[in-house]
Amino acid sequence: MNRYLTSWRIPSHWPQIQALDMHTAGEPLRIITKGLPEPEGTSMIDKRLYCLSHYEKWRKAVMFEPRGHADMYGALLTAPQRADSAFGVLFMHNEGYSTMCGHAVIALTELVRVQNPEVVGEQQLKMDTPAGQICAFYSANDKQVGFYNVPSFACQQQVPVTLAGGHTLYCDIAFGGAYYAYVDADQLDLALTIQNSEEIICLGRKIKHALTDRIELEHPEDASLSFLYGVVFYSDSQVSGSHCHSRHVCIFADGSLDRSPTGTGVSGRAALLAARGELARDEVIHIEGILACGFDVSIDALCQYDGQDAVRVKVTGEAYVTAEHTFWLDPEDPIQQGFILR
Repeated sequence: MNRYLTSWRIPSHWPQIQALDMHTAGEPLRIITKGLPEPEGTSMIDKRLYCLSHYEKWRKAVMFEPRGHADMYGALLTAPQRADSAFGVLFMHNEGYSTMCGHAVIALTELVRVQNPEVVGEQQLKMDTPAGQICAFYSANDKQVGFYNVPSFACQQQVPVTLAGGHTLYCDIAFGGAYYAYVDADQLDLALTIQNSEEIICLGRKIKHALTDRIELEHPEDASLSFLYGVVFYSDSQVSGSHCHSRHVCIFADGSLDRSPTGTGVSGRAALLAARGELARDEVIHIEGILACGFDVSIDALCQYDGQDAVRVKVTGEAYVTAEHTFWLDPEDPIQQGFILR
């Protein structure tokens, strides 16, 4: 091998960030393992708000091109908020920081699983997120891992949305760790396929923009959680096999297309199905994403959340490690903080 490829050295004064890449049902996750300081704040909500104000240069550097891409997703581990949690986690993407992320929770749980091959029986793993404490679970000899989500609930149903050109469609609003609008793709003749991804992204952006100015969301615990995160297109007919209940394609943040069926998105959908009497407690359904990989979803418990009916959703899936990185930030790089070209 050429000696120049084996003996090069990076200047010691260049900042560096270390990360581990994974995917859950095809959706990427870049876990930042070293290089970022602990965000300030006593709660995960405080830490999220601090990152929104102070960590933008780092978020862009590892999410955007040339190190990432428009649909990259990340996780930053922090000190836990609660005494019985193993750690806290903040979730980042092309627009900022989300409040909860199911595919990231599954990936982090899988990472803990492969590092503990000696455990016997099902193990619990609690982690703090801005949306609340998540209880994940794993077994050493089972590739399927999962989590019990924060309370999920239906908010509004059959909300009219009028797009440019006068076309009106209807959607449902639900919370599953974040707020989503749910749109029946079959009513729009919208194909939820890889080949149709650009049209899905375009329509998702339009619907989100139209709804953001029309609906009022008020999370019971904190106003910083009260925003529409994404649009979930679903189809009960466009599935890869009889084992599937439905297909989900979620457009979130700034036009990101989730390759997985979206852990928080399937939680909100379960709450909507339960509200309509279409999903019973402990009934397991399989929801797939655009790649035909998916999650098993069920309602573990019925509960009350701030005086309204809610459900505790159980989500299971599989995640895989794909790469390990050390990113260097050259102080003279004019595009050190990256860019996005879709």
